[in-house]
Amino acid sequence: MNITDKDILVDLYKRNSKHSGYQILPNSLKSIIEEDVTQFIPRYETQRLDWLKAQVDFSKMRVLDIGGNTGYFSFETLDLGAREVVYVEGNKNHAEFVEKAARLLNKNLKVYNRYFDFSTDFSKEKFDVVLLFNVIHHLGDDFGNSEISMDEAKQQMSGAINYFSDKCDLLVLQMGFCWKGDRTKLLFENGTKEEMITFIQGTCESNWDVQSIGISEIDNEETVYRPLSEINLQRDDSMGEFRNRPIFILKSK
Repeated sequence: MNITDKDILVDLYKRNSKHSGYQILPNSLKSIIEEDVTQFIPRYETQRLDWLKAQVDFSKMRVLDIGGNTGYFSFETLDLGAREVVYVEGNKNHAEFVEKAARLLNKNLKVYNRYFDFSTDFSKEKFDVVLLFNVIHHLGDDFGNSEISMDEAKQQMSGAINYFSDKCDLLVLQMGFCWKGDRTKLLFENGTKEEMITFIQGTCESNWDVQSIGISEIDNEETVYRPLSEINLQRDDSMGEFRNRPIFILKSK
C-alpha cells in the first residue's frame, strides 16, 4: 500500500456528515490507519457484534448491510466467514471509504452508494442475513416522503420490515424511539421498550418469527447485551436512548 491509499482512507473516514461518528473502525483496518485517526465515539458496536455472533453463524452467508455507515458490521461479518456482503449507504464519503477499504483488503464486498428503496431494491435477490441497524426510524428524513404523518411513517416502517420476508432467512433489526431522530416525536407514546416490542411483534405476525431479542445491561460498568427479561425490559434513562434500543433477530416464516 502506498501513502496515497492510506491518506485517502483517513480523509474519507474523518469527513463529517449528519451521522458521522457513528461507527468505530473494523478490526481489519485498525493496523492500517488507526494511528492516524481519532476513533469516533462508539455506539457499542463491539457489544452489539458480540450479541449478534452469539445468535448467528455467518459462515458462508450472503449478507446485506443497509445504511452501513463506515462499514464496521460489513467487514466484521466478512471476518466471521460471510461469503459476500452487499453494502448500501447513502453518504458518498462513507461509501467511498468502504469501497476503497474493501479493495485494499481484498474483501468480497459490493458497495452501493444510495439510500435503500424499500419497494424495489434487490427485489429478486436472496440473502441469508439482512442487517438493518438504526435506519427505519429515519424514514421521511434521510429517505422517503418528508410530508407523511407519523402514523403513515410507522405503517411504512412495518412495510420496510416485511419487504424482506421473502428475500432473506434472518433480519437483524434495531430502531430508535424517536421519529427522524427528533426527541419531540416519540414513535411510541411512552417511549418504552415494551411498546417497541409490541409494535415489532404486531408487524411480524404474518411473515416473521421473533427468534431473539437482545437488551443492553450494565455489568461491572461494562455494556453487555442479554436476552430479554422482566428486569431489562424496563427503560433505564441513565443508559441513554441508544442503549435502550433492543436488537431483534427475526426469522422468515
